[in-house]
Amino acid sequence: RVREAARKAKKMERAKSKLESSPLVGKLSACTGRKPELNELFIVEGASAGGSAKQGRDRRFQAILPLRGKPLNVEKKRIDQVLANEEFRSIITALGAGFDDSFNIRNIKYNKVIILADADQDGGHIRTILITFFYRYFKELITDGHLYIGRPPLFKIAKGNKVLYAYNDEQLEQAKAEIGRGYTVQRYKGLGEMNPEQLWETTMNPDNRVIVQITIDDAEKADEAFTILMGDQVEPRRRFIETNAQYAKLDV
Repeated sequence: RVREAARKAKKMERAKSKLESSPLVGKLSACTGRKPELNELFIVEGASAGGSAKQGRDRRFQAILPLRGKPLNVEKKRIDQVLANEEFRSIITALGAGFDDSFNIRNIKYNKVIILADADQDGGHIRTILITFFYRYFKELITDGHLYIGRPPLFKIAKGNKVLYAYNDEQLEQAKAEIGRGYTVQRYKGLGEMNPEQLWETTMNPDNRVIVQITIDDAEKADEAFTILMGDQVEPRRRFIETNAQYAKLDV
């Protein structure tokens, strides 16, 4: 057992070292800026939205890493399984600052890491998975204030040359009242529906965008939720379902 544990430990260290030096061919669209304190990495849900983000970004300081599908749920997964996941390997390599106990925040290539996912349940699940991943293996990224959530708008309200964006139903009604009669409303079902100009204007432009900084409390709550819902203990999961079942909605 000791020999097997030692063999696995060596294999793990080799995997970590290989990740730190491996290229990101075809996935990461790097920025041209060489000052990490000014650079941003957008982790974008979906290839379609990733393509729009690549075209709409300011390549001087914004890098884009699109995710293909939903990342691995890190709950109940061994570290070697996490390292074997392609999406997580891409994130680790893009950050360029090590992983888990070898992570060094001083070597990070980006001052802001921004998770950009759809404003629906699947997008919320992806955000929670990624926050939990960063909390468990890159905690300093959160405690030092580098992790953010991008908030894409849900509605576009247009009349002539005037365009407003709304992030919820209340803002939608306010925008309608402000813009006056004769408007049109477009509801975005996902980031992939936005063209590069719209994605830049609403979600990536530092002058207009809405981003939310993730705190350690946010990350701890996300981690706790995954432990309850996906962990080995049945009783906490049963209590959670009994408490929250009244708030569940059936989408038919």
